[in-house]
Amino acid sequence: MISRSKRLKALATVSAVVGIGFLVYVVAFIPRSELPEGIASGNGRTEATDVDITTKFGGRLESVLAKEGDEVKISQILAQFDTRELHAQLRRAQAEVRRTRQERHVATAVIAQRESELSLAEKDMQRSAGLYENDSIPLEKLERDETAVETARATLTAARAQLSNVEAAIEAAIASTELIKTQIDDSVLRSPIRGRVLYRLAEPGEVLPAGGKVLTVLDPTDMHMTLFLPTQDATRVGIGAEARVVFDGLADRVIPARVTFVAPRAQFTPKEVETRTEREKLAFRIKVQMDSEFLYTHTALAKAGVPGVAYIRLDPNAKWPEHLEPAENGTRTQ
Repeated sequence: MISRSKRLKALATVSAVVGIGFLVYVVAFIPRSELPEGIASGNGRTEATDVDITTKFGGRLESVLAKEGDEVKISQILAQFDTRELHAQLRRAQAEVRRTRQERHVATAVIAQRESELSLAEKDMQRSAGLYENDSIPLEKLERDETAVETARATLTAARAQLSNVEAAIEAAIASTELIKTQIDDSVLRSPIRGRVLYRLAEPGEVLPAGGKVLTVLDPTDMHMTLFLPTQDATRVGIGAEARVVFDGLADRVIPARVTFVAPRAQFTPKEVETRTEREKLAFRIKVQMDSEFLYTHTALAKAGVPGVAYIRLDPNAKWPEHLEPAENGTRTQ
């Protein structure tokens, strides 16, 4: 009798032969779909723009109002910091503004007093000069009056300088209040874009330094795919060329796109990226930007890191195959 192990080995051999035969049949007899002349394709992965929501100043995080996966709008409040200390500093700075403004009133009154003293001293000197010419007073009296005038002028100059110092102090105090108000405003973190929260990196109660990350927001309408094309295709790609993107697993969806970047020089093809002509060792990096309006109305398709295929029209007169024409609802026509 044939042993059980021999029967299993024979069965495995037959299965392998059948499998290899089927593969040869598929490769040799089943035609693969070819792209028309003037259209090239390449594999890649989607990449999206993400924005880190960071602190401008250090502080204690009071609240985080968004979770991972939440959709957020432009200027939506995402997090808040404890501002009690800043409000105390603001009240002190505002009090300093009031104090310096009061000093300005005092300095202005002092200037008026010094101007009156100078005017009186000048009149006394003029009278003394007339009396001295008539030999009615001694020279010593005239010299004392002249010295009084010079002293009054110097005192007036000092008072005006004091007023300038007070004006500068007022400006500094006002600037301090504006700075603190800016810090209070910056303690409220808002989303600069419309997108989806990708990561939540901090929790309420944490003390973060300046530049500390709280959230990362992904912009689903700013997505692109990087692919590599062999030289004979890449040299025909122009900036702004029309493109199409189809994600793996979503063969019924066609996303319109445009070429926004063509590398100025060739490079070795990365191992994880395959080109249509695998024997090509050098290829050009191409960046295809997906249509933002399409992604805005089909946010479910906007996922970073999804692999797919990008199709680029090398010849403006080339006609897209029917299966690469996007439908109005985003579903590929069959």
